[in-house]
Amino acid sequence: MKIAIFGQYYQNDTRPIIKDIFVYLNHNHVELVIEAAFLKILYAEEILKKEYKTFSTYKDLDSSFDLLISIGGDGTILRAITYVRNSGIPILGVNAGRLGFLAKVQKENIELFLQSILAKNYTVSKRTLLSLESSPKNTELKEINFALNEISVSRKDTTSMITVETYLNGEYLTSYWADGLIISTPTGSTGYSLSCGGPVLTPEVKSLVITPIAPHNLNARPLVIPDKTEITLKVSGREPQFLVSLDSRIATMNNETVLTIKKTQFKINMVEIQDETFLKTLRNKLLWGVDKRN
Repeated sequence: MKIAIFGQYYQNDTRPIIKDIFVYLNHNHVELVIEAAFLKILYAEEILKKEYKTFSTYKDLDSSFDLLISIGGDGTILRAITYVRNSGIPILGVNAGRLGFLAKVQKENIELFLQSILAKNYTVSKRTLLSLESSPKNTELKEINFALNEISVSRKDTTSMITVETYLNGEYLTSYWADGLIISTPTGSTGYSLSCGGPVLTPEVKSLVITPIAPHNLNARPLVIPDKTEITLKVSGREPQFLVSLDSRIATMNNETVLTIKKTQFKINMVEIQDETFLKTLRNKLLWGVDKRN
């Protein structure tokens, strides 16, 4: 088996997790290829001493890889997908952060879940992504123009609200007067959109959510639409520019830039292990705080 490893290093919190993963996988003779910047940190912290092959761009990952393990939080997985892209390589998230909907494997269960991985006793959850095109084109988004969680527009360098003129499949919907607007996938529905009052969607739902950020009009509510919908946005405001974010990546746009958002042709494969399902995570982290059956 050949596994790529990508991660974030959080001082003492991550050290035992990383050691457990490498000890177990090396003991089971798994071929490991580590993201170059992450490996450099691990050498500097003297967590690893053995030499490993590395990858630096998405071009280094191909069909010979069985899996990518992401060590960190959900934000680490969002960065990991920029390496995986349309390769189809499944991603397993090991949670070294706090609230994790994507990075589900907890540190106390690492060995158990790695056993399941090596035995290929897992399923794959296919996750929808969104792509963004702008007119005129923006060079900041030329290389990575997709997002797993959400694409959002927001105000820049001002406390004044912006107006987001919104069209669905070419038909005018409304003009949101708000701090911004979020277009969320089902995966992203438990993130930024949720904190702004949006609904939670299960990953397999073929829908998107449009959620205004602090709207001026009290009747501006989140809207669920089919994921085959093409969304067009045009932003205006008192300042000449606004911000666009694709997950954790941010670009600056000029007012009146036309943004086109739609579902990508490829999906991201997230590893699902029986004891760490989406619904269990939802129960534990959002609904009651504790799984009452445990």
